[in-house]
Formats: sequence, C-alpha cells, structure tokens
Amino acid sequence: MSDSASGCTEPRTAVTEAEVEALVTGICFKTGPPRTLGVEVEWLVHELRAPRLPVTPERLEAAYAALRTVPLGSALTVEPGGQLELSSPPAASLTECVRTVSADLDRVRAVLADDGLCLVGLGHDPWHTPRRFLREPRYDALETCLDRGGPAGRHMMCTSASVQVSVDAGHEEPGPLGHVRRWWLAHHLGAVLVAAFANSPLVGRRPTGWLSTRQLLWTEIGPDRAGAPPLDGTPRTTWARHVLDAPVMCVRRSDGPWHVPEGVTFRDWIRSGLPRPPTREDLDYHLTTLFPPVRPRGHLELRMIDAQPGDDGWIVPLAVTAALFDDPEAAETAYRAVKPLAERAGSRPAPHNPLWTTAARTALADPELHEAAVTCFEAALAALPRLGATADVTGAVAAYLDRYVRAGRCPAEDLLDRPDAGGHRRTHGKDSRT
Repeated sequence: MSDSASGCTEPRTAVTEAEVEALVTGICFKTGPPRTLGVEVEWLVHELRAPRLPVTPERLEAAYAALRTVPLGSALTVEPGGQLELSSPPAASLTECVRTVSADLDRVRAVLADDGLCLVGLGHDPWHTPRRFLREPRYDALETCLDRGGPAGRHMMCTSASVQVSVDAGHEEPGPLGHVRRWWLAHHLGAVLVAAFANSPLVGRRPTGWLSTRQLLWTEIGPDRAGAPPLDGTPRTTWARHVLDAPVMCVRRSDGPWHVPEGVTFRDWIRSGLPRPPTREDLDYHLTTLFPPVRPRGHLELRMIDAQPGDDGWIVPLAVTAALFDDPEAAETAYRAVKPLAERAGSRPAPHNPLWTTAARTALADPELHEAAVTCFEAALAALPRLGATADVTGAVAAYLDRYVRAGRCPAEDLLDRPDAGGHRRTHGKDSRT
C-alpha cells in the first residue's frame, strides 16, 4: 500500500500500447539466478496498555516524527490508516534479511514504547474502524476509487497489515527455479500460505466467519484492481495485457485534486488521450496502483500473508517462502504438493477462485490444504540449513509446524479461542462483519 512512485509529474512523451507492452515485459520480470530476498512487514500501532483505545492522529504524528530521526537499514513508511511498514533492502541471504529487519524493529519498538505505543501483528484490526491518517492526493484518489465498490477498500487501506515476501523472478530457463515455474507456484502455493498464516478473524470485535478476513477484503475489491492475470499464457505476456486492461486509478495533476476516472483502462487512456496522453511516468505510477496477490516488480512480491503475532512471528513466513522458492529440492517438493490444488482453482485467477476462497475461510481445516501445508513446511524446514539459516530461525519454523500446521490450525484460531472473541469458535459460512 505504501508504494511511493512519486507525486504528480507533468506530461512528457506519450506512450503507445506497443511501448507499454515492451516496457512492462522488460521491467517486471528480470530473470537470473535467485540471489536476493526481501520482506515488508506491516504493523498495526496500538496503545501499549489499552490497545482497544484508538491512537489519536496527534500521537501517531509525534511517534513517526521521532522515528524519522532513527537510523534504520530498512525503509520506514506509513500506511493510510497509520500502520507502520518496514521494507528491507535486498538481502544476499535469509540470515542477512532477518538480521537487518530484527535490528530495525528493536529500534522502532524502543521509540514507540517511550510514547506508550506498540506494534501489533494482526492481519486486520479487531477493534477499530477504518480511519485515514494520511491525507495525500494519492490516498484521496484511492479512497474515491475503492469506495465505488463498497467498504472493503477502506478496511484494506486503514485497518489491515501483512507480511510481504519478495523473491527473485528466477531463471529464464525452465526448471524448479525458472521464472515460469515460480510464477505458477506463487499463485498456487499462495493459497497454502493464506491458510497456514491466516490471522484476521475479527472485525468490530466479532468473528466474520473467515479466518483471513484480510484476504476476503482483497477479494471484494475486485479482480481488476486486486486480482491476478490468467495463468494460461507466459507470465510476461499475460501481465502486460493485465496492466493495459486494468482500470486507471487516477490521472495526477499538479493543481487541485487528482482526476479519478470510472471504468477507464490504461489501454482506453492511451487510445483516447484524454484528459491528456499518458506517459512513461503514468505507466510507472499505474503499476503501483495494482494489488494482485503476486506482483511482479522485477522480482515477485508475494502479498497474501496476514501479519503475524509476536515480535518475531514475521520470520516464519519469510523463512518458509524463501526455502520453498530458492532451494531447488524444496521448490520441486512444493510444486508437486500444490499441483493437485490447481484443479480446485479452476479457470478463475487468484484470489477469486474456490481454492483461495476456501483458504481464506477455513484455512487448514480443509484436508487438501492441510496435507499440502504439512508437506511444504516439512520441505522448507529441511531446506533451511542448506540456505544457511540460523538455529533460531530453523527452530521457529519447526515450532510453527508443530503448533499450527500439523495440528491443522492457524493463528486466527487462537484469537477465536479467547473469551473476548464473543464465544464463537468457528462461524465458517456466515459473514457477520459490521
């Protein structure tokens, strides 16, 4: 959500459809041996001693002003609702990535604690209603655009948080680490990751009937803005077509509110040239307004994982994903484990298909998702020493495998088991959001 692809820019040279296709295929899939890894960790910011009380905008602003003076290895950004995000630099190893972000989080938590605030790892805020903290033209336009489809957009902007893992696109050549295989794997393993790490069962203090309500919200935003392209062609071709046929969120301008067209695709904009012809800068910006579960940005950005509980809960999805993509043996095992799930996905792209819906609603209570998750986590655990993971990271994955995955559970169920969850252990099939 905090993609900051510049503010308003004046029109330069207009782009054609052919130029857009060439640019997108060139910049979104940069192939080569997998060498780097990254993570973006989003957090809700709550009152330390009374988390159900809303944090005032003035408190948040003072806290972020203090944080901007702290030297960090990661980029610190703020989400529209005041959520905090740390984006790691590209790391040469899992160990380096974990070390950098862990050190940064220690510094951030110390500053927030001085202000009586804390970071909370939940995929959706269980207590507070959406309230926008950032007042910027980008978010004004995004809110206007998403409001046309209902309330899900404001929840996504202001009360959700995630762990986003970035892996290299992969080799040009075929094989377990080839970019075509990794693209396919990301869209099917993604459902397993949704289920295994579901952690957002409550809205307005009530169970919604979904273990990952955050994933439900992304689904409700719609396939044009938050959906994947079809998997029936090459990744570059289908993504370029998707970019051209996706609706334009806004036309930026240097004076006054940004124009928010309705039902105008980037292809339409090129052909009409109104209110002005789109430029390369507009294309770059358009790419940041698309939120599929797997977003190609030169690398692959996996966006489907709920924020995790605990100070270090984010390390487990990072480590598991890194192992299943970058260790050839684990990648092959994961591919074989999720291949049977592809039939359940059907012809609809993620997340708008039955497989992803089941993952978000019932998580590992689904027998096939449970079986695939156990196989994938066991493969990841075996691969981590080959990737040079520390004993702490390997131990965290092993503990998660035993506590949740083998037991067919996810963190959301811990929340539902609490007395203050309204006494509703499971309400699958009934959407009781307020």
